[in-house]
Amino acid sequence: MNQARQGHTGTLLTNGKMLVTGGGNYVALHSAELYDPSTGTWTTTGSMKHQRRGQHTAVLLTNGKVTELYDPSKGTWTSTNDMHSKRMEHTASLLTNGKVLVVGGLGSGIILDSAELYDPLTGTWTTTGSMNSQRTKHTASV
Repeated sequence: MNQARQGHTGTLLTNGKMLVTGGGNYVALHSAELYDPSTGTWTTTGSMKHQRRGQHTAVLLTNGKVTELYDPSKGTWTSTNDMHSKRMEHTASLLTNGKVLVVGGLGSGIILDSAELYDPLTGTWTTTGSMNSQRTKHTASV
């Protein structure tokens, strides 16, 4: 890596490279790097709009982008609309219909049972059914 970091995410892109975002090195980072396993090299790519450290998620959308939307072909980030509830320590799962389900987490010091759907076609977040119990630092699979 070009910059030491902990608490970051790693997302496998459709081109076979690994996108590593955020994390911290005594301070929260907004930088991102790409790892190319075919060459064993790291390259710096565009920085995120906001710093992210620990307890954040990264999901590869069906169009190859990641929310905060990363465009692998340009190496740039764009912001999406705000979620209805700020959260950390949540999960984010890509559904078969191309939407992203974000569930639970911690918001304003409260463990959440709420869930939201992100639609990359419209760029909107929609509140959806709540879980039966609150969850944070959990896992989810589709």
